[in-house]
Amino acid sequence: MVSEALIARCAREEPKAQAEMYRTLYGTMMAICSRYERNEQDALARMNEGFLKILTNIPSRRPEVPFEPWARRIMINTVIDEYRRNSDRRMNEVLDTEIDGIGHHEVNDYLRHMEADAFAHLLEQLPDMSRRVFNLFAIDGYAHNEIAEMLGISVGTSKWHVSNARQLLRNAIASLSGSLMPKTALR
Repeated sequence: MVSEALIARCAREEPKAQAEMYRTLYGTMMAICSRYERNEQDALARMNEGFLKILTNIPSRRPEVPFEPWARRIMINTVIDEYRRNSDRRMNEVLDTEIDGIGHHEVNDYLRHMEADAFAHLLEQLPDMSRRVFNLFAIDGYAHNEIAEMLGISVGTSKWHVSNARQLLRNAIASLSGSLMPKTALR
């Protein structure tokens, strides 16, 4: 947890405090960026960019706003801003995951024992747009209308990407678990 004293020192632009803040927030913020970027270099670039925004905006943060959710929001917005800057290039994204040919399988037992890193690896296999929308919806808790506004897509498209991500994840988990899955799993 980040103390108010550390926040105040960062607002005064003390280099040691900024380094301490970076170390304190690194794991949480890097986890956010890693969920949205396919490779570690891009995730680290977004994390550093977002951290700079956090440090720059600390003096204007309202004290009644909890610091860590405020910092998370800045980090997520940084990743989304980068997506918008590169959206033309990403519009030609190709689905590289096979979705046909795998039946529905029960995955609840497998999910209970699945490590977070293994699930993160499965998320990395999703197409970029579906992964972003799924992360925003299922992990970061945004509503479809908020996601649509952030990414410049329709609410229906946001819902489709969540559905697509769930189906791809079901198939991937089913192939790993090898047992039967009802359609309601991962809802």
